[in-house]
Amino acid sequence: MERSDRNGELRLKDVGRKVTLVGWVSNRRNLGSLLFIDLRDASGIVQLSSEHPDELPDVRNENVVQVKGTVRKKDVPNKNLPTGEIEVVIDELIVINKAENPPFIIADKTDALEETRLQYRYLDLRRPIMANRLRTRAKIVRLFHECLDAEGFCEIETPILNLATPEGARDYLVPSRLHHGRFYALPQSPQLFKQLLMIGGMERYYQIARCFRDEDLRADRQPEFTQVDIETSFLDQDQILTMMEKLLARIFKETVNYDVPLPLRRMKYWDAMDKYGSDKPDTRYDLFLHDIKGVMAKSEFAGFQGQEFIKGLVIPDKGKETSRKKLDELQLEARKFNLKGVMSLKMENGALAGSFTKFLSEEQQKELIASLDLKEDDLLLFASSNSRRDIDFGLGALRIRFAKEMGLVKPGTYDLLWVVDFPMFDPIEGQPGLYSAEHHPFTRPRDEDLPLLDTKPEEVLAYAYDIIINGYEAGGGTLRIYDHDTQWKIFKIMGLSDEDVQRKFGWFIDAFKYGCPPHGGIAFGLDRLCMILTGTDNIRDVEAFPKNLQAVDPMSKAPGEVTTEQLDCVGIEIKKE
Repeated sequence: MERSDRNGELRLKDVGRKVTLVGWVSNRRNLGSLLFIDLRDASGIVQLSSEHPDELPDVRNENVVQVKGTVRKKDVPNKNLPTGEIEVVIDELIVINKAENPPFIIADKTDALEETRLQYRYLDLRRPIMANRLRTRAKIVRLFHECLDAEGFCEIETPILNLATPEGARDYLVPSRLHHGRFYALPQSPQLFKQLLMIGGMERYYQIARCFRDEDLRADRQPEFTQVDIETSFLDQDQILTMMEKLLARIFKETVNYDVPLPLRRMKYWDAMDKYGSDKPDTRYDLFLHDIKGVMAKSEFAGFQGQEFIKGLVIPDKGKETSRKKLDELQLEARKFNLKGVMSLKMENGALAGSFTKFLSEEQQKELIASLDLKEDDLLLFASSNSRRDIDFGLGALRIRFAKEMGLVKPGTYDLLWVVDFPMFDPIEGQPGLYSAEHHPFTRPRDEDLPLLDTKPEEVLAYAYDIIINGYEAGGGTLRIYDHDTQWKIFKIMGLSDEDVQRKFGWFIDAFKYGCPPHGGIAFGLDRLCMILTGTDNIRDVEAFPKNLQAVDPMSKAPGEVTTEQLDCVGIEIKKE
């Protein structure tokens, strides 16, 4: 197909040139004696014009055409287009392929519901905003390659068909045709293999890795996603974090022209939880959690008796406008985090108002006002719990909700920090003395906390770190256990028997007997990072062909049924409901 130039690259320097262009008709305006066409290709849009529209074939939006013409300067430039100072006067127009009327407007601003956009994703991708997001994603991938290659990392692929291992989410299983009753599992991450590469002496590995987790979806989560997976040997935590934040700084500079201030802040896990109610805090706004047990425990409210944690959240200027209906909604939100309820007080006429004041003496009310520095029309939300995590996460969720409603975050701003010193274990609810791994069972405990493994495992902190950007966990990693005895001790604390360990991890643990180097790594969530850098809050906007919230592809209709013959081949029978 003849083509002399890309549409979006024409400029004033091209005035007077004869050009041959191809693309889709983005828009047409027939004024009778004058025809204007916006012609779109992957590079952008250029305006075509003709003073003899009756001599041209009829064209409609999304027709694929070829145009020959001459570039000329516009009398009135269009400042909204990079090509807005020029237009192409049509000499010849050929319709290559006609198109039906699309089901929605193909433009940055469209009237289509997301489900319709996903059903006709190939049309949705023609929208410049969507195409630019995918190009930004490609640029970010290229920068990862360049930066990591320059640091001596080696790109290595790891298997997709794996043995099922417990990693915190349900596996996607693949039945074996050759071994009926046995299954592969799609990787939730390349965790074990990248550690084996360190034992294999590779020292610096990375991979743009596809990962799969069968879990409930949300705006920033997909069942299949991409990690930039990284592992190193003989580097400590400070060295890894310093290297990674320099990499991020280059990516931000070259994609959104933002200078990341280095070194990044490092916030301890429990400091983040206590102050922001989140292990991925967005620190761009000042709504903080406050410990108010000192005052509230002295109240006459029976529900606070025996409660280990009582915390409050102050929302400025929201007292009058927060209705009973709104407070009921907040109650429902809090119950998602196992909080029995959230109570409220308001500042009115210089004093506390609300039904809870009957439980507080005048002196206690004054103490509460002073300790929180409450101002007129402030709203105080507070709750109690014997779980530090529950109360922090519960009030933290309300903090995020109010920040969005109040517009506290300025668009186009960025907030990057490390959260470090995560707990090693998470106590299993209802099973005293049993623990799950906060990150994964191969995370290395801090050296100073090793004695606590035998006495107080719930107090053990780990060499674990997450990179937090604008309140999203954009990546995370740990230093790894590299000695056989410590790894077995961790498995025991998690309640795994020798048989469980041997069956699930035996092939992996055996490698530790042959000289395992100190190692650690990180995995960046590529989709989530692209989402942040392209200014959207929906991860589906930066994936070419995503699933919806029901894990269904509205375009291909996957997942679908298979034939009885296919099931017989792998020895599976569908259980009828």
